[in-house]
Amino acid sequence: MKRSVVLRLSAVLGVAGVAGAIAFGVPQLQANADAVLAADGFAGQNGGTTGGSGGTTVKATTGTQIHQALCGRAASDTPIIIEVEGTINHGNTTKVSGDSCNTAADRIELKEISNVTIIGVGAGATFDQLGIHLRDSSNIIVRNVTVQNVKKSGSPLSNGGDAISMESTVRNVWVDHATLIASGGESAGYDGLFDMKDDTEFVTLSYSILRNSGRGGLIGSSETDTGNTAITFHHNRYENLDSRVPLLRGGVAHMYNNHYLKLNESGINSRAGAKARVDSNYFEDSKDVLGTFYTDAAGFWQVSNNIFDNVTWSAKGTENNPAGPNVTSNTSVSIPYAFTPDGASCVPAIVAATAGAGTGLKVSDGKCSATAAPTTPPTATASAAPSASASSTASPTASASPSASATASPTATGGVNLSIGAGADGSSKAGGTSYGNVKDGKPATFWAPNGATGDVSIKWPAATKVSRVVIVEASGSTIGAYQVINGATGAVLASGTGGGTISFPAVSTTKLTLKITNSTGTPRIAELQTFAS
Repeated sequence: MKRSVVLRLSAVLGVAGVAGAIAFGVPQLQANADAVLAADGFAGQNGGTTGGSGGTTVKATTGTQIHQALCGRAASDTPIIIEVEGTINHGNTTKVSGDSCNTAADRIELKEISNVTIIGVGAGATFDQLGIHLRDSSNIIVRNVTVQNVKKSGSPLSNGGDAISMESTVRNVWVDHATLIASGGESAGYDGLFDMKDDTEFVTLSYSILRNSGRGGLIGSSETDTGNTAITFHHNRYENLDSRVPLLRGGVAHMYNNHYLKLNESGINSRAGAKARVDSNYFEDSKDVLGTFYTDAAGFWQVSNNIFDNVTWSAKGTENNPAGPNVTSNTSVSIPYAFTPDGASCVPAIVAATAGAGTGLKVSDGKCSATAAPTTPPTATASAAPSASASSTASPTASASPSASATASPTATGGVNLSIGAGADGSSKAGGTSYGNVKDGKPATFWAPNGATGDVSIKWPAATKVSRVVIVEASGSTIGAYQVINGATGAVLASGTGGGTISFPAVSTTKLTLKITNSTGTPRIAELQTFAS
């Protein structure tokens, strides 16, 4: 039987160093003083992002203590709020092992976990040359921290040179009031400040500063890594960056009320079919702030109410398609959440008053004034229409942006559909279909194998209890024989023919696979719903 969080944490050994060395103490447990808010933007979708809300509050002053707090939880999904104060660096960060964590010595590792808040308190929290890495995790909040000078070459090395990075089935992350800075570009040893790749969805970066780097950040690591989507950037200050604010490959991103200052080479780089919605931003003293750059794989944008102050534009070429100087929309992008933008003219002032760590978590009131953080996300909606010149030939499909209804909510079959917000993959797919269609809560979309047989899987960042599957077929589907397989062990849990409900003894797994072994035609799976009971 697992011991309580208090007992497990109190059993961690504190190591006192010699004079001048770092002392590694036990994280200090406190009464729950949870003041963490639910996220807005896309991080507020898919069931919302609440981090460690409702969990124990722990104080940490070293990286090792952060890892101890994660490892001391009863389970990898036990909610926890980690209040951080002081400088976190290589000298006070070590790998810690435990059943509820998977940490590393050269970064703050949030791997295969969920329901965590890391927030800077007191005199502030600075992660110095030490990045924060999220992998196979969900429902994470990082607030009021500075991450600086993280290197991928030279010494010391951390997190591939990224200040904050996410990869491999990451869901629902809110980074708020952060300061992410470097001291140069790739030649000086730095990479991105805020990177997302390999199936990352439902992320919001708000009220933050990104400064003095060659690369602001990317969404998708290559032209084939296009499954990252549903990202919001608002009230951020991007200053003295060469490019990637962000580089967006595939997917949908929303940028509003950001101040872009001294973008030296390019700005929002929408490519490989990506769709960027760009509302009420202020671009200043910059070059090529929006378009498709360094590729012939076109991306798209919808623009409204932006200000371009001393912005220069390159000529169009085979691998260079700037949106300006006459900036107009070439697609339309629907946004499923409410937002109230400030007027673009006041964006530099409101961002200066609110963005970054150590600003008291102040936010905009939507009327160009700074105020204390609200107790609920915004409720008013500003739905800017595309400009009259928007191209009707580049319209997104019905599933281009996630729907607000695609959340982990009770279904008609009873219980919470655990597939909503999870990851998906498979062995084959017919052209024009996607693995993600089986877990998006939309019966109108479907996955089909490339032939009469194939498999599709639902996967979770942490072990999840499953005992029932519902196969929802699309019109015209012809499922023959199938197996339901525990993807973590390879064990066959059930077998049969046709769709419908399949029950089996409960298992705890990170992956569940529907394997279609025989069909007379083409199977079409609209939803692969999973339930705990």
